[in-house]
Amino acid sequence: MSRCELTGKGPVVKNLVSHSNIKTKSTAFPNIQQKRVFSKALGQMVNLKMAASTLRDMEHRGGFDAFILNQPDTKLSKRALTVKNRIRRQLNGTKKAQGSEK
Repeated sequence: MSRCELTGKGPVVKNLVSHSNIKTKSTAFPNIQQKRVFSKALGQMVNLKMAASTLRDMEHRGGFDAFILNQPDTKLSKRALTVKNRIRRQLNGTKKAQGSEK
């Protein structure tokens, strides 16, 4: 059972309740998709497993780089955390290069 690598969304166990109040266990799975997302900071595509709702949230929050930099490290998978660190290093390197040119 898969998890979203950016938000940690995973399967949820729930009860289906009938009219006579009989409870039946059921599992709801998030809509996990394997997606290639473009990182502007890295200048390349990144492969990640993410929920469709995460993809919508990402567009709402200003793109992949802004979304992953604002996500707490505890929610990210190991792969997503390495991508976040690469983006952070790339952005810090460009800021230092711009500062030395002035």
